[in-house]
Amino acid sequence: MGLLELRGVSKSFGGLRVLDGVDLSVEAGGVHALIGPNGSGKTTLLNCVSGILRVERGQIHFRGSRVDTLAPHRRALLGVGRTFQNIRLFAGMTVLDNVLVGRHGRSRYGLLQAWLRPPFRRPAEERLARQRARGLLERVGLGDRAEMPAEGLPLADQRRVEIARALVGDPALLLLDEPAAGMTAAEKAGLFTLVREIVADHCTVLLVEHDIGLVMGLSSVVSVLNFGQKIAEGTPAAVRSDPLVVEAYLGPEG
Repeated sequence: MGLLELRGVSKSFGGLRVLDGVDLSVEAGGVHALIGPNGSGKTTLLNCVSGILRVERGQIHFRGSRVDTLAPHRRALLGVGRTFQNIRLFAGMTVLDNVLVGRHGRSRYGLLQAWLRPPFRRPAEERLARQRARGLLERVGLGDRAEMPAEGLPLADQRRVEIARALVGDPALLLLDEPAAGMTAAEKAGLFTLVREIVADHCTVLLVEHDIGLVMGLSSVVSVLNFGQKIAEGTPAAVRSDPLVVEAYLGPEG
């Protein structure tokens, strides 16, 4: 059994079937990419895995245990972290405090206590959490912006804050939903390196992304959705030449 297993997962909104009996196995280690046209069900699948949406039919197993009945925070505690296609940072909070929110579920102290308590009265756990958060901000290239308001950052940097916030909870599986959206070529190159470093630290990545160059360069396995169904799966080279994928998504230029 893989790190993450989806078995016959289906989800509808009204009369529209968005996921239709999807089977997916994500092995530990590396990057597993999920691609497909807009509206094919990719973000819905991530929402079902993270618990934002409840599956209509089927099962989701993580680390050998069934999790599709668990609340999102329970799945996060088990090791599922994620970022969002539409950035969800907390306005009015610093970059550092936005990252620390991702550690809240693993801490004994409350967020309000953490913000109001003077530095000299912070317990060791809180100090270690702040040290970890600052270290992750250094990793994503934002160490010098920890005390800035998060909403004042450029779009690409806000995405990096989201990645740091997801990583501060020490996930075994990181769900990245279009992390390269709005990035320049140079920023995408930095993201490529960052994802490689994340995987090297023994965190598996399930990646939803429209930048095919990024997908093909990072991924060991690519799964393709179309109209809520998985139509292909395999190595990047095999998927890129699959006639069904070319017709449904990539086009003749690939």
